[in-house]
Formats: sequence, structure tokens, C-alpha cells
Amino acid sequence: MAIKRKPHMKGKVKPGDVSNRVGVEQIAARGVNVKRLIDKLIDAAGAEFTTYYYYTLLRMHLAGHEDYKEICEDARLEDRSHFELITPRIYELGGGLPRDIRDFADRASCADAYLPQKPTGAKILEILLEAERCAIRTWSEICDLTLGKDPRTYDMASRILQEEIEHEAWFIELLSKERDGVIRPSGHFRRGDPGQAPYSKNRSFYNP
Repeated sequence: MAIKRKPHMKGKVKPGDVSNRVGVEQIAARGVNVKRLIDKLIDAAGAEFTTYYYYTLLRMHLAGHEDYKEICEDARLEDRSHFELITPRIYELGGGLPRDIRDFADRASCADAYLPQKPTGAKILEILLEAERCAIRTWSEICDLTLGKDPRTYDMASRILQEEIEHEAWFIELLSKERDGVIRPSGHFRRGDPGQAPYSKNRSFYNP
């Protein structure tokens, strides 16, 4: 008895073909410029990776500001999680990370969050704040590219964007008090562990 072909059995990718991806075919058919998206994701991954490194240095120079240090640690670990979340998607789309780490760092979508020559709490908070603002712009652009066209990438980008917006609010609150003596509450609640999303008591976005 012949097997009746179903509508979704048809497509450009032939049965057994491992050189093409139906997942890529489908988002391209919906208007996604896949090469541009891959480039944007690599640039974003570079920014998350380098920010994780620079946040490590910034955190080490917050002695005496244990509350700042804790929130910096939260943002630092989340950037690492973001990098690990983005990387598989780049490969699923047929892309890959640069083989040379220097090339990877150079193409990061955000400027390096350098440790200042005379690191004070206020100066470090300013650097942290501007790094989060660049991340918001980066992930907003990726959300715009994928909304209604690439659900998987959009879902990932949207979740990261939500965290970056939350981080901006944290650092506005702390910098306003540290530098200007003004209270601008962020609405931040303590998390169970650094890097744990606030939406769940027992799990993060990345480790259900």
C-alpha cells in the first residue's frame, strides 16, 4: 500500500540530504536574511563572551561594596549563560564561531568594558550600566529581525533582552545612589543563586 504524502513532507531539502537544513529553509522562506542573522548572533555572542571576562575584572575591584559585587556577579554569570545559549543557535543556522579568539573579540557588538585606571564604585557602575545599554540595543535589533519569522531565535533573544533590561535598572538604581545621592528603585528582588532568573524559585532560563 502506497504511503500518502502529507503536505509537510514536501520542501526544497531532499530526503537524506545533510548539507541543508529545513529549519533554515523555513525561516528564510518567511523573510529572514539568514546570513545577516548569523553575523548578528556571532557579534552578540562576542559581546557576551568579552563582557563576562571584563565583568570578572570589574567585580574584583568592588571590595567594600559587597552589594554591588553581588549584583555584578549576577550579571557576569548571566552573560556567560547568554553566550552558551547563543552558540548552539549559531551552529543550528549553519554558522560557527571564529577560530581565532582575537577575531571573535574584535567583532563583538559592544565596546570592551575596560577596568578604569582609578576604579571607584561609581566609575565601575557607570561602565556596567553602559555595557547593559549596548546589550539592550543589540538584542532589540535581533528581536526585530526575527519577530514572527524565526520563533526559536526570537524566543532566545527576547529572554536575553528581558534580563539586560533588568540589569540596566539595577545599575541605574545603584549608580544614582552612589554618585548622585538620588533614589531610583529598580524593583530588584534577591535571587536564590547568582545567575538564577527571578521568574522561578528553583530553575533558571537555561537549566530547567
